[in-house]
Amino acid sequence: MQTRFVAVLATLTLGVGTALLSDGGGSTPAAAAPPPPATTYTNPITEPFADTYADPAVIRGKDGWWYLYATSDPLVEGGPFGNMHVARSRDLATWEYVSTIFDEENRPAWTADASFFWAPDIRYVDGRYVMYYTVTDTAANPDPWDYTIGVATAPTPTGPWSDSGGPVLDPRPASGGGYLNTIDPALFTDDDGSHYLYFGGFNGGIWVTRLDETGTRAVGSPTRVTVADRYEGAFVVERDGWYYLMGSSANCCAGPVTGYSVYTGRSRSPLGPFVDHEGVGLNESRVGGTQVVAQNGNRWIGVGHHAVLTDVSGQDWMLYHAIDRDDAWLNEPGGINRRPTLLDRMDWIDGWPVVNAGAGPSEGPQPAPVAASDLGIASADPASGSGLRRVSGTLARGSDDAGDAGAIARLVPGRRDPAVVRTAPAPRDLRVETDVRLPADAGAFTVGLGHDRSAVTVRVDAGARELVVTQGRQERRAALPANTDLTSWHVLTVEAADAAVTARLSSSGLGDLDAEVRLTLRAPLPGRAPVRLTADGAEAHVDNLTVVAAHEPVTRRVAEPRAGAVTFAERFDGELDAGWRWLHAPADVTVADGALSWPLTGHDLVGGANDAPVLLRDAPDGDYVLETTVTLPLGEGTVRNYQQAGLLVHAGDDDFLRLAPVSIWQTRQVEFGKELTADGGRWWGGHVSGPVADTMHLRLFHTLDPDTGEHRYRAASSRDGKSWRFGATWTLPAGTDPQVGVYAGGGASPATSAVFEEVLIREIR
Repeated sequence: MQTRFVAVLATLTLGVGTALLSDGGGSTPAAAAPPPPATTYTNPITEPFADTYADPAVIRGKDGWWYLYATSDPLVEGGPFGNMHVARSRDLATWEYVSTIFDEENRPAWTADASFFWAPDIRYVDGRYVMYYTVTDTAANPDPWDYTIGVATAPTPTGPWSDSGGPVLDPRPASGGGYLNTIDPALFTDDDGSHYLYFGGFNGGIWVTRLDETGTRAVGSPTRVTVADRYEGAFVVERDGWYYLMGSSANCCAGPVTGYSVYTGRSRSPLGPFVDHEGVGLNESRVGGTQVVAQNGNRWIGVGHHAVLTDVSGQDWMLYHAIDRDDAWLNEPGGINRRPTLLDRMDWIDGWPVVNAGAGPSEGPQPAPVAASDLGIASADPASGSGLRRVSGTLARGSDDAGDAGAIARLVPGRRDPAVVRTAPAPRDLRVETDVRLPADAGAFTVGLGHDRSAVTVRVDAGARELVVTQGRQERRAALPANTDLTSWHVLTVEAADAAVTARLSSSGLGDLDAEVRLTLRAPLPGRAPVRLTADGAEAHVDNLTVVAAHEPVTRRVAEPRAGAVTFAERFDGELDAGWRWLHAPADVTVADGALSWPLTGHDLVGGANDAPVLLRDAPDGDYVLETTVTLPLGEGTVRNYQQAGLLVHAGDDDFLRLAPVSIWQTRQVEFGKELTADGGRWWGGHVSGPVADTMHLRLFHTLDPDTGEHRYRAASSRDGKSWRFGATWTLPAGTDPQVGVYAGGGASPATSAVFEEVLIREIR
């Protein structure tokens, strides 16, 4: 990681020494600076205090700490169920536990005693912290599992939390009985001031509803934005005029066979429709979704239910939970998946988010996010080369009356002159981030970059209610929403890189926005020029200021494996090759004219019946690609559970992998499933991807781990045989000798047949 220059106006947080500010009357010895930030971290980041920490949500508090929230599972093995959890960190790498959100004294009275509280979402809105969360059971009726969303507010990130007194929206009965999954809330605030709440999953799909001005009650009719049987765990960010809806899919909690992972689609509207990189909708039966993160064959599986944050250099990161495939359960109490929180870099490549450039979840030490000063403020004396130099007006310490501990910086203009301070020289490509408020709802706060004709100013103007970026005679501006309250804290970021300056004002700094302005520079900024901070017309309050080198974005994905020369081909143009054998009973297949036609039946390998016929052969030694082309018309929108046909890797009737297009309730998607015997039982789970067409091309890339001898299988699928989507990696143990082949089945109604055109084995290149 690069060494980054950071000048901090106020590292003013609970439990950490406060940097002193000059009031214009000279310098004062500074209090102890906080420790330097970590340079590396290792997943899981919650390991020091938790065995499991699922459904993470994150925010940077106005006290400078980062806060991490989680669902109400027991924190440690043998512990009780909590009422959601909160931890904190100064550097996003080292975390400590704080407390639960609710206790028996402030548990929401409208929830049933048996209710769990799941999947918190945290934001900062109008001077208070707002937490949305899932309620699994309300006291309004005797029905269990009448899911809905609650909301509570607090003056600080750790409370005390005051519940709103009722649900954000009522539980939603399902047409077939029970209730739709009104779960997994996520707030997004758009640049017109509108609040949108995304919620739901699987049984009912993900929906979005507008909220009233208080943010505590839904208004109008919600809009469904994903198909009913596919996604949960929504999180929405805006980038370059696109709204990206990210959600998780597959079973979250299937222990050692959990294939949970994250996908995205984008839209020009927060209401959708959201489509993936091939234009396939997330709300279609043949469902789309661009993969953001999936398991890669290391220890981590079930990677999903995420939140997104941006560090002070501008690099995005994803927090999500995962399961260690060799330690999947809390033994006490039984049946609870062990899902600690992971942190990994999230890159934007060709307009789409992807974790670690497509490499997936990390193991071992990783470069840490940029979260704090490399220098601290040793002195307010400008001769020290660090800190801030007062140019005019008054720079004074003040108290934060918003409830966060610590002090703030007050820039107080004189009678005739603005208040101006400047940092030590900063890099040319830089990013400035600060919390700012204008308590009189008047005046303006300006960040100045460079000097002379090339100087750029970014101005938050309370009087004009605008965000303005200026260089010389060139100017760009954006109006602030009518409900933006500048007397409460907002996050202002200014990034100068790639011959442009982008300014963004938001409430939470979590992908939401009040205003954004981008200005292409006519003249480059000079290197090593100070950053100037100015308050005029009225005083401005500033906190958590950083000035760092802008991050260097990763713009290329990691290389995907490629299929090479064909080493075996079965094209069904005569008798089957002698290497094939039927497991169980032969299927009623027809081999003719270059096709194997296989009528679907209700037989299956999953579970204890193990009566499905499958066609197998010995796998080659070493690395290879197993490939087939199969036609299976599954229609759209109807329930045809669970018709499928595709590739099989068979180490035993209860230890196998299979890759196929499949009908799952009303959806059609590609599933890469695994069954194994472990932990005293038989387990089935899968990763899902897609989308599908009537004719699908499927590949499994097999490699042997050079250190352990473990078998690794990476799935890929294509609708045209040219554009391939790579999915998850499943493993089989070293020392096993799996066979490979094809299968069809999963349901006889309506009557249909799978037609295999070929089965190929290729080299990997």
